[in-house]
Amino acid sequence: MSLSLEANSYGNLLLEGNCTTCHHKTKNISAPSLKVIVTRYKEAFAKKEDFVSYMSTWVVKPKEETSIMLDMISKYELMPELGYDKDTLEIISSYLYDMNFDEEK
Repeated sequence: MSLSLEANSYGNLLLEGNCTTCHHKTKNISAPSLKVIVTRYKEAFAKKEDFVSYMSTWVVKPKEETSIMLDMISKYELMPELGYDKDTLEIISSYLYDMNFDEEK
């Protein structure tokens, strides 16, 4: 139980420190909200391992050709390449998959 809480805390720390500058948890402001992103990715990749693999791979090198959110690219532009390592992105993606947006403010 303790290890799971530590992983969630670390995932939240990475999310807050790296993603929420552009991606608000529930509101589309300067980029699609995390809730919108997670909903779309879960529709495309129901299994957590597929979700985490695709999301973390895509964020390493965002490309319009491989995006599942072309409408959001049209609205907000393509996410820039940010130089995050894949291991960090896998932790963030795993945390996002398990996130309950109904509990978010």
